[in-house]
Amino acid sequence: MRLGDLIFRLIALTAAFFLPHAAADMKNTELYSIKSQSKAHVQPAIEPQSGLVNAEGVNTVLAHCSACHSPSLITQNAMSRERWLETIRWMQDTQKLWPLGDAEPVILDYLSTWYGPKTSARRPNLAPHLLPKTGSAHISKNYTNPHG
Repeated sequence: MRLGDLIFRLIALTAAFFLPHAAADMKNTELYSIKSQSKAHVQPAIEPQSGLVNAEGVNTVLAHCSACHSPSLITQNAMSRERWLETIRWMQDTQKLWPLGDAEPVILDYLSTWYGPKTSARRPNLAPHLLPKTGSAHISKNYTNPHG
């Protein structure tokens, strides 16, 4: 048996293991809220083992995507639905990704919703009550300014 065939069978076996779980995909879109004095920030719940957002479609994404690569490859990207589709097609053309069938729109919805283009790479400004106090009374006596 060739190495390529062995790898393909291993991937297919892994997918066969995960696909039943994807069929019972979680409908849990639980969010938790972080409140500050300025406004409430809503953060999505994170699936602890994969690090992916725990929302509808996560099990389908895990079943198809993590069979070949780490979920961190998803979390470090931010692409439009069209760009995610281009990436899927590239994986199908060059990396032996199988046809996704009815799972494809579920995967694209999930990826473009939770890992779509970012409006800004910077975090939002801190709320005023979280900023450090100013003035000499709050500066350590042992502090030396490295800039002069």
